[in-house]
Amino acid sequence: MQKRLSGGTRKPVPAVPASSPRTSFETVLGIDPSLRGTGYGIIRLGKGAPTLVAQGTVVCSAGWERSRCLANIAQTIRSVLKQHQPQACVVEGLFYAQNLQTALIMGEARGAALATIAEAGVPIHEIAARKVKQAIVGYGAAQKSAVARMVQRMLQLAEPPAPDAADALALALAFANEARRPWLGAPKKI
Repeated sequence: MQKRLSGGTRKPVPAVPASSPRTSFETVLGIDPSLRGTGYGIIRLGKGAPTLVAQGTVVCSAGWERSRCLANIAQTIRSVLKQHQPQACVVEGLFYAQNLQTALIMGEARGAALATIAEAGVPIHEIAARKVKQAIVGYGAAQKSAVARMVQRMLQLAEPPAPDAADALALALAFANEARRPWLGAPKKI
């Protein structure tokens, strides 16, 4: 009994290995993939409210071939990753499109972005669009303009971000919110 009270029978707790998964992130990249307008947004998390690091849209002209658009998406994302070095990335979960051609093209753009991010070794997560809207606006079928205005308010921006960048920032904000509340379950890692 004396041994148990003095802690003599306890085994030492092993140190957490350096390769264990991160549970908190300082910088999060959100990606809203599309062939003609892939949005990206990076936020920094700290003790206070999240802050905007960078945002933008990878714009590809309607006259460009798809292969040129995919290369442009990959090059731009690669540059953003190199400049800002996020610790996590979150993309919109797959959706069900009624038009098969649209779904295939969206998948190509998503694949170009995901391959580039995976190449950099950044962990990638996905969140369903309805869940993001629910987390940001409080309504899962919210309009893009409502999402942009709420992102503006949450990041204390002078004006709402462009629609694709606003969606990407909403993804990053929703991910940060879920990462702070692990009891809800982590976003799906891909």
